[in-house]
Amino acid sequence: MGYDSQISFTLDTICPWTYLAKRRLSKALDQVRSSNPSSPVTFHVKFMPYQLYPDASKEGEAKYSWYKRAKYNDSEEKMKMYMTLMSAYGANEDIDFKFGGTVANTLDAHRLIQWVQEENGEEQASKVVDSLYSQYFENEKHPSASETLLKAATDAGIPENKAKGFIDDEYEGLLDVKMLIREQAANGVDAVPHVIVEGKRRDFTLEGAKDVEEYVKTLEQVIKESG
Repeated sequence: MGYDSQISFTLDTICPWTYLAKRRLSKALDQVRSSNPSSPVTFHVKFMPYQLYPDASKEGEAKYSWYKRAKYNDSEEKMKMYMTLMSAYGANEDIDFKFGGTVANTLDAHRLIQWVQEENGEEQASKVVDSLYSQYFENEKHPSASETLLKAATDAGIPENKAKGFIDDEYEGLLDVKMLIREQAANGVDAVPHVIVEGKRRDFTLEGAKDVEEYVKTLEQVIKESG
């Protein structure tokens, strides 16, 4: 008897650790699917919204100086250490982290992800998330400007006029996404990435960006306990 396991992947599109986690989880899923071709478990990823900086403005501010001030007490040395570390982590996952650009409110990015997920399903939602990540972290684009969102939608195969209609109506899907963010907080999510893998007997919660091996181990445990 087959079993569907939902993987709830809670992210913010301006969190580098969620970018790393998504890459690693994707690798783990590919690995587990190819090594368990007759597995009774079908894994589905569902993206859930979280805002690290809900009070950030829509316009935003310079990412480098914001990071240095907010996270590293204006220390150039600590900022350089962080950049060296993230660059190394990124290189392992074929991510070319850059540190310029803008930190800004991500609510509209989450609104887009949820809309595509509802309308078009997991695969296209995943492509939207990938595009938002690469635009922000590797191309220094604004995380939720209309042109960024439109590119993410069209990268995922959404017709431009349909995507533009949704993006331009800033209220469409807004209440739903705000409710989901509140639900995540009510469920105790206070940092991202936060991954819950549903199992037949129990659920597994993975907080922070885990290694590929740890995601593999968890997925295989779900398969093992599905009988």
